Amino acid sequence: MHPVLAQKNEIIRLVNQAMIDFENITEAAWNDKPQPHKWSKKELLGHLIDSASNNIRRLIVGQYEQEVKIIYHQDEWVACQNYQAADLAEVKTLWKLLNNQIARVIENIPEEKLQNTCDTGKGKTELHTLSYFIEDYLVHLQYHLNQITA
Repeated sequence: MHPVLAQKNEIIRLVNQAMIDFENITEAAWNDKPQPHKWSKKELLGHLIDSASNNIRRLIVGQYEQEVKIIYHQDEWVACQNYQAADLAEVKTLWKLLNNQIARVIENIPEEKLQNTCDTGKGKTELHTLSYFIEDYLVHLQYHLNQITA
């Protein structure tokens, strides 16, 4: 199996397991902020929604536009979308659906496009391949899911 397809399958596996694990987290635990400036579990899941959205854009635009600049300001995205006040069921559903979409996008990237690059640098050029974004997305997803379900 091609590594990209294995990563796509791992994303789907992680999401399906997380949806089961999420049922063991109380509403209070989802909303609890460990410190005023730290994200709650719900905001962490919102951050994963934003990450999926930004990576979908990178993986699509990066196939037809080389070195396009797509910057993601995570704190601003979470704050502007006010995940803390959002309905938890909606946040979970949106996160699951966006991950289904990112898996579909990954599955359909032609192999010759995986080395295309996208610039994510804030104030400087920082080029990464589409292949890098897929691998990094999976690592990032696992990291935050561990934080949410811990």
